Amino acid sequence: MSPFLSTWLIGLGTAVILMLAAWTMSLWRRDASIIDGFWGSGFAVLTWIYWALTDGNGTRPLLVAILVTLWGLRLSAHIIWRNWGEAEDYRYREMRAKHGESFPLVSLFTVFLLQGGLLWLISAPLLQAQSARAELGALDVAGLAVFVIGFIFESVGDLQLARFRADPGNRGKVLRTGLWRYTRHPNYFGDAAVWWGFFLIALATPGSAWTVFSPILMTFFLLKVSGVVMLEKKLVETRPEYADYVTQTSAFFPWFPGKRPAVTVRAGSEENS
Repeated sequence: MSPFLSTWLIGLGTAVILMLAAWTMSLWRRDASIIDGFWGSGFAVLTWIYWALTDGNGTRPLLVAILVTLWGLRLSAHIIWRNWGEAEDYRYREMRAKHGESFPLVSLFTVFLLQGGLLWLISAPLLQAQSARAELGALDVAGLAVFVIGFIFESVGDLQLARFRADPGNRGKVLRTGLWRYTRHPNYFGDAAVWWGFFLIALATPGSAWTVFSPILMTFFLLKVSGVVMLEKKLVETRPEYADYVTQTSAFFPWFPGKRPAVTVRAGSEENS
């Protein structure tokens, strides 16, 4: 077995242990929403394990470990702070009502271990960037630049939305200023950009092109599964001005506001994003 594969499998075992710990905590708290707070920090844990097992020599492995930690801990801290004192997310409440007494076991496989598997799979470029040796070059610089852009969009977008929602006068309104003026989901765009940045850094090492599935998968989930599509139907239904916001503002990629063709949106939540 190659050193890469053996290290990656250790990462899988680590992800499973993390998710079992999260699942146990969810049983104690009767709140499966805590899984969301494990997502970013889980990548940080895997990255430092990869760093240790691949000896961590060189600038690139340490750079990747620091960047992933910065992104992952910020994301986890933001989600934990946002959800603190709130009821269990509606998605898990619906699952709990549907499955009844079998929900704990169902959630173990369909929520916690599933996300653990995705966490491990998506971490491939992080291990690639740390295990293959190559001099720093233009792709590293480009990857760092894309990461910084993504981190700014994600963190500033989250901060702007948090401040907006903290004002009782904004209840039922739509955030249309700051980064939210240029994209309806700056935090999701930023998250996708962060992972394309990680991939570009990995691409600077030999034999790394195969890990492109990781940012593609993350972008797909953000656009079509757990992100944009999952949020917008509810917003159109509950906030009259959101339909106009859709026609004025780019859904994902930042662009100048202006009248756009009508777009059909699906699924829901009660935040801008």
